[in-house]
Amino acid sequence: MERVLHGDERIAVADFGLDVCRDRFGGPGGEFPGLCSRRPCFVAGATGNQIVMRVVVIGATGNVGTALLRALADEPAIDSVLGVARRLPAMSAMKTEWAAADIGTDALEPLFRNADAVVSLAWRIQPSRRLNELWRTNVHGSTRVFDAAARAGVRSLVYASSVGAYSPGPKDRRVDESWPVDGVPTSFYARHKAEVERRLDRFERDHPDVRVARLRPALIFQRASAEEQRRLFLGAFIPSPLLRRGLLPVMPAVRGLRFQAVHAADAADAYRRAILGEARGAFNVAGEPVLEAEAFATALGVRPVSVPPR
Repeated sequence: MERVLHGDERIAVADFGLDVCRDRFGGPGGEFPGLCSRRPCFVAGATGNQIVMRVVVIGATGNVGTALLRALADEPAIDSVLGVARRLPAMSAMKTEWAAADIGTDALEPLFRNADAVVSLAWRIQPSRRLNELWRTNVHGSTRVFDAAARAGVRSLVYASSVGAYSPGPKDRRVDESWPVDGVPTSFYARHKAEVERRLDRFERDHPDVRVARLRPALIFQRASAEEQRRLFLGAFIPSPLLRRGLLPVMPAVRGLRFQAVHAADAADAYRRAILGEARGAFNVAGEPVLEAEAFATALGVRPVSVPPR
């Protein structure tokens, strides 16, 4: 059951219920000659005709949101995108217009009218000492997005869940999407993700006419967000210049630390496929290989030194 997506690999096409439109877009007389020489082209539905869509992306200025805007800009089946963020950004993106809104308090239904799909990416993890404030955005805000999408008549809802929603699992084998989604009690991030998934379960029961796809990606990285992610995972006390090959003498290797990661561009491609296809349900999104401390030590050219988790 595990669905692991790797960029443009064809293995994921069947999972997302998409039509490869080589003849229409890539042939000598096609509408977009040569497009399929770069990547497969997908259109919604099974008619073989291009469907022009309007998509609303909530949290469009974040790590994944910016990558998704780039992916949608290159997608011929997408006509227009509304990027929603708490503050209007200085950035621009093809096909994208902007709206400022706080999903915890502002009216959302007017933003969703005439949209074919809503992608819910908005999430806050800082400041971690203000849990009520984070809950208002993460849990309450996400619920408001779902309800507003239903009231506006949106046909497809794509939610950014996380590998963090899963209950603790084994370190020596893989699990699929059927693994319990109760989060990790000691992590507010995991608790919030698990609670939103429970609310999304209720939403699906109450709104069977809305197609819901939830993606549970691993840790998502891209070079443009490197400094922000360095501060998030390592804190303010490890200067970025130290994290260069040849500068660190050794690297702590925490016993039992194993995880997967995915590039933001590949995660964005998974969201693009979920928007355009007919898939419902949960999908794991992760890259290979499984990462351990030794992989980072090799990348930095240092010797790993085993340390206990504590």
